[in-house]
Amino acid sequence: MTRPTLTALFVSLAFASGIALAEDVTIAYQTGVDPSKVPQANGEYEKATGAKINWRKFESGAEVVAAVASGDVPIGNIGSSPLAAAASRGLPIQTFLITGVIGESEALVVRNGSNISKPADLAGKKVAVPYVSTTHYSLLAALKHWKVDASKVNILNLRPSEIAAAWQRGDIDAAYVWDPALGKVKASGKVLTSSAEVSKWGAPTYDLWIVRKDFAEKNPAFLKQFAKVTGAVFDRYNKDPKAFANDAANVEKIARLTGSKPEEVAALLPGNKYPSLKEQSALLQKPFVKAVTDTAAFLKSQGKVDSLQPDYAPFVTNQFVNAAQK
Repeated sequence: MTRPTLTALFVSLAFASGIALAEDVTIAYQTGVDPSKVPQANGEYEKATGAKINWRKFESGAEVVAAVASGDVPIGNIGSSPLAAAASRGLPIQTFLITGVIGESEALVVRNGSNISKPADLAGKKVAVPYVSTTHYSLLAALKHWKVDASKVNILNLRPSEIAAAWQRGDIDAAYVWDPALGKVKASGKVLTSSAEVSKWGAPTYDLWIVRKDFAEKNPAFLKQFAKVTGAVFDRYNKDPKAFANDAANVEKIARLTGSKPEEVAALLPGNKYPSLKEQSALLQKPFVKAVTDTAAFLKSQGKVDSLQPDYAPFVTNQFVNAAQK
């Protein structure tokens, strides 16, 4: 019988224990505020996976999807609306982890002095939003709920940094965006609605991690450990949200990665819900598939996607959150 090499033994033991083998992995993240930015700043994902991770910051889900589609980035942090659009195009990806059920951390803010006091006043006004983002979807859903014709609103496609600059110049009347741009526009504006309200109107949105299917097939241990680290920090947050948000070290790390002010981080953390891995196991089945299906159908009705998939279940998996719990 041939004796196994040390390398073979290492590989066998690594996968048996759920530890990923070291490799270079590029991961696309965004500036949304959530507890998982703390282990990202601490290098905990690298320690757990044994991989060298190149964290690359992007401004919008559309940019992340483009990078993932090119094959340049195997893992990316996006929202449920960009996911629905990407899945509708047949991009070979899966959602494997939820980073937030979006609430007040995304909001539609109207400028002070813009003469917008009610939804109907948005007609004829310039409203900025990153196209095909969760805020774009929420804006369109809100307008539909308010019975405001979206074609009568001057909706501008701007990235978050461009929104902040346009707001500063006085070029726009309103914006639906996330932090750090959200904090900047709120300083001289008022919130007309948030994604927490829009969710109650039947259009929930999520922040999530996607992975290319080819990467997932070859690196299940990496994704298991990635989910495990995220689940651990979510448990820590959910055990005592106030203590987590009041911890200066946590806030500073999140602020550094997102470009937000520390006081904004403390205020925004409670704006989303961060489901445990056990909760995600159930969520990443019919409930989330239905949300993606509904989002895609809405985007098609608005002319934002050309066609729909017969089934969005293949674009969602709870395999790795389940493995992370064992």
